Amino acid sequence: MTLHDFDSSTTTTDDGSVEAAHRHAPLRIAVIAHLRHPIAMPFMGGMEAHCHQLVTALVARGHDVTLFASGDSDPTLPLHPIAERHYEAVLPWAQWHGTPQLTAFQDAAFGRAWEAIGAGAYDIVHNNTMHPTLHVLAKRDRTAMVTSLHVPPFAGLANAVADTSADWLRQTVTSHAHLATWWTTPPATVSVVHNGIDTARWRFHAVGDGRAIWAGRITPNKGTAVALEAATLAGIELDVVGPIDCMDYFTDRVAPLLDHARVYRGHLGGDALVEAIGTASVLLSTPMWDEPFGLIAAEALACGVPVAALDRGAMREVVGDCGALATDAGSLALAIDRAVAIPRAACRDRVTQLFSLTAMVEGYERAYAAAIAGARASSCASTTEVLA
Repeated sequence: MTLHDFDSSTTTTDDGSVEAAHRHAPLRIAVIAHLRHPIAMPFMGGMEAHCHQLVTALVARGHDVTLFASGDSDPTLPLHPIAERHYEAVLPWAQWHGTPQLTAFQDAAFGRAWEAIGAGAYDIVHNNTMHPTLHVLAKRDRTAMVTSLHVPPFAGLANAVADTSADWLRQTVTSHAHLATWWTTPPATVSVVHNGIDTARWRFHAVGDGRAIWAGRITPNKGTAVALEAATLAGIELDVVGPIDCMDYFTDRVAPLLDHARVYRGHLGGDALVEAIGTASVLLSTPMWDEPFGLIAAEALACGVPVAALDRGAMREVVGDCGALATDAGSLALAIDRAVAIPRAACRDRVTQLFSLTAMVEGYERAYAAAIAGARASSCASTTEVLA
């Protein structure tokens, strides 16, 4: 590992994107993505969108970044493939979760990543996976690493984080609500770094067209059916967009609620998704579990679209007074009217003030600096012990 001093000053353009200002030598950063889905549009979910945005923003900041991900990820990214295809394409999680085959697939891929990182003179590793072994390897090798914890503390990952405590291993979470699910008393090695929104891409739309929109993976824990029930009760048109992640749920719970006014529009990405969300009058968000952030809600706010949502996880922290919260389909139907009345400019302002790309990157840079300093101190201490 090498250490470059760097000046973290940047400029933010009028459209909200990040540009590097004067700096010393940039950091050489290895970003490791999870392998279930490719890091490519149209994104399967928030983790893929976040990883893509992270790499893009770090490069724009002036850092030397390598993304270790599946080979079918976006080729415009600085990609180092560690598997030919994402594992959902060859070993679908629903059938292979917990099997030796899927474990071996991931172990081999992340092993290739770690070997390349060891040979690559990287300053810092940014771990965006849920794979426990990477924590063990980073502690063993005294490799400075920041892990973004995108999921609740399930046993394998939680144990790995707890068992590999070290000053050169840092963690980030995307909300204070998520922090509380991991620790009653957070250690000094963890920090909250909110997700950043590309406000150049998620551009402001001054007027909505009267529709509601729901966007995300169609699966039970996203509550698509609840949004449809609420829209029907409220008498509002609803577009549902996103990949069908659970066909049984779509067939049994979602499809029966679709009609001429509430329509499934397919899996949209890129400009089509921005346009579909930005021209709506309200976003419905219906998490059935405590989501760590709720990226789609922040993206909608960036477009000026207020949010009506179930009050779960970090939703209250993300939407603030630019959303109307509810507990079930009935109260969500009532929340729609309250949300539509929220000024769209206020929604946009909330994102530019709290969830900018600059703030996100600076938060990660602080975590990188702390991990690098921890690795340097450990190396110095080891050298002192040898010489003593």
